[in-house]
Amino acid sequence: MASSWRKYETRKRDPNPQNVALLVIDMQNHFSSMAKPILHNALTTIDICRRASIPVFFTRHVHKSLTTDTTMLGEWWNGDLILDGTPDSELIPEIDRQVTRPEEVVEKNTYSAFHDTCLQEKLVEIGVEEVIVIGVMTNLCCETTAREAFVRGYRVFFSTDATATVNEELHDATLMNLAYGFAYLVDCDRLQRGLAFK
Repeated sequence: MASSWRKYETRKRDPNPQNVALLVIDMQNHFSSMAKPILHNALTTIDICRRASIPVFFTRHVHKSLTTDTTMLGEWWNGDLILDGTPDSELIPEIDRQVTRPEEVVEKNTYSAFHDTCLQEKLVEIGVEEVIVIGVMTNLCCETTAREAFVRGYRVFFSTDATATVNEELHDATLMNLAYGFAYLVDCDRLQRGLAFK
């Protein structure tokens, strides 16, 4: 059966390896049940980007305190948040091994990787104009980061096979929304082809 988002995928483009960065969103132990099924594709995407000399950034969604650092998320998720320093807060081992420098890791405490973080500064510093988004959860942190990147003027590429969430319905809903108004959809094969000879 064809994916419901394909009819909205009317724009196609390949990332420019000269000014794109890969954002690996929240591949942490807390989300391992969602992250593990896409782990192979996430690692493949990271490898494709590294071989094309594309900078890679990894986000960790963490809260320093469950009483003062919760924003609206504490209310929304009934206090079920990721406390920094706990095993749940760490990147899953296979992803953690991909981090080559500490400055590649961006800590955040809300859905967006841009809100109150150093990500924008890091991207501007190295001349990034495009971002590729992979990770979890498709419909929360990945989608919010993609939308905010678009609003900030970045060209956005969003992975269909290296993002995941709690179910296919929510995953597809995000892909429909993003394809319609915010992002070019890509997968491992398309990235491999699009970046192989640039």
